[in-house]
Amino acid sequence: MNRITVNPNQMGGVPCIRELRIPVATVVNMIAEGMTPGEVIAELPPPFELEDVTASLRFAADTVSDREIPLQPTA
Repeated sequence: MNRITVNPNQMGGVPCIRELRIPVATVVNMIAEGMTPGEVIAELPPPFELEDVTASLRFAADTVSDREIPLQPTA
């Protein structure tokens, strides 16, 4: 996870990609909206890389795995 950085003096302290001021949440949202990793890379400024997409998704998965998230029961 050395690609994910948290700096309280940058972007309000949200997790970012390698201090590039690209929040992990931005990358995860782009994938969630249906963009491919290649499209995400093309959309974001260099030196954003495929490994950054992968690290963002791993970080998001690890984050939700470490917390109890209350969900509403389905019918």
